[in-house]
Amino acid sequence: MGKILIIEDEKAIARALELKLKKAGFAAKRVSNGREGMDILEEEKYDLILLDLVMPIMDGFATLEELKKRNIETPVVILSNLSQEGDEKKARELGAKDFFIKSNTQLSFIVDKVKQFIE
Repeated sequence: MGKILIIEDEKAIARALELKLKKAGFAAKRVSNGREGMDILEEEKYDLILLDLVMPIMDGFATLEELKKRNIETPVVILSNLSQEGDEKKARELGAKDFFIKSNTQLSFIVDKVKQFIE
């Protein structure tokens, strides 16, 4: 169906997302920070990136900037617990296609959104 890269440092959420996406027929891979994500994106092509904003080593905003710098045009959906209006605005300005607050969003809803992006 499609290849999804999950860049998320909360292991439980990353694992649950990975399992749900695989069950829905996607090829999903998870890494725990933006630096690891960028390394993988140098090697492989993905159809969509699910990106957390608050992570160690390289956060989501730095990752969005790096994607732009390297002309990697994979669509990015932000999954964050940052709910400041400015965070969503900044993420969208940096190229994010959508933005979800993890604590307010069920995983099944995210999987449905991923399907819409990929189709």
